[in-house]
Amino acid sequence: MQVFFSMEGKELWVRVKGEVDLESADALRRELEASLDHARPEVLLLDLEGVTFMDSSGLGVILGRYRRLKKQGGRVVICRPQPQVRRLLEISGLSKIMTIHPDGPETAGGVD
Repeated sequence: MQVFFSMEGKELWVRVKGEVDLESADALRRELEASLDHARPEVLLLDLEGVTFMDSSGLGVILGRYRRLKKQGGRVVICRPQPQVRRLLEISGLSKIMTIHPDGPETAGGVD
């Protein structure tokens, strides 16, 4: 798994590539937490186009960051999930509490 970060205004963009599973989820959580601590964004935009597989461990990482940002008055936006990942987000109910954009960064419109 690879993770790339960029800060644009009050938005923290995170592009994830590879598999997010039991083996890699803890590393992703640590990297996200460190970046959130440092950047203090209002919006966390997760670009999941490069994620080829995700299990419940990955969902837990996303949900934890959602709870953190919501508590701070922020939000999480998920962009470009692959069909299998989008289905997992829908089945888990995360699609009901977070915004999911099928398109890329230029159309996500993180901060209103």
